Amino acid sequence: MDKVVLITGASTGIGNATAKYLSDKGFRVYGTCRIPKPNNQPFTLLQLDLNDSNTIESAVKTVIDKEGRIDVLINNAGSGITGPIEETPTDEMRKSFDTNFFGTIDVIKSVLPQMRKQKSGLIINLTSIAGYMGLPFRGVYSSSKSALERVTESIRMEVKKFGIMITNIAPGDFNTNIAANRYHTPVFKDSSYKKVYQKNLDLMNAHVNTGGDPIKIAKKIHKIINKKNPKIHYKVGSFVEELSIVLKQVLPNKLYEYMIMKYYKM
Repeated sequence: MDKVVLITGASTGIGNATAKYLSDKGFRVYGTCRIPKPNNQPFTLLQLDLNDSNTIESAVKTVIDKEGRIDVLINNAGSGITGPIEETPTDEMRKSFDTNFFGTIDVIKSVLPQMRKQKSGLIINLTSIAGYMGLPFRGVYSSSKSALERVTESIRMEVKKFGIMITNIAPGDFNTNIAANRYHTPVFKDSSYKKVYQKNLDLMNAHVNTGGDPIKIAKKIHKIINKKNPKIHYKVGSFVEELSIVLKQVLPNKLYEYMIMKYYKM
């Protein structure tokens, strides 16, 4: 039987590449985005806004009504945010967590009753390698993804007895439109962080523009779906990005901090 897959944030980037790839592999794929538009995609696109619980419930109900099941949920949708903590509006920080953390949890909560009923299911949360460390001017984003990593570990233990598996994938920099869509705290003329923040913005954008092909994540997701017992954590990035996680675990904290600051020219 072909598996039914629901992917949030499937109109562009990693979500779109994954939806197309899984559709080509024979999965019955439903993607979501905030404002669906007519398209020629090989999958169904539904409306879902992570900040609107009504759209979450509606999208999940639509899939269940049509298919009678949801075998795989891929939580890909999210939002970026940059800026010095001191100068970033707290309301924007809350919005980031509402999307990247609480919104994703709401989607998980909405599919769990069906997965429990069918005594099976796989949930894949897309986090970020940035979630494994505090990065300058990306503290809020790093924190929201780190929080999602930790809650994945918790939910995984809570639902295992129902036949439901949960894992996460932490991508590094991939060539998507996240830079164009993220919230940027302005580079204020009189800011004490002006020069270094602008340098870091340019560096972040360059990393995304020269990042990997999202199809790499799509193929990884396909492999995970076919595994009988997926791992808790997966990392998919460049050699340097994946090495940075290892170094964080083995190096003294101050030495690691020094290396991060040197890398970001601070």
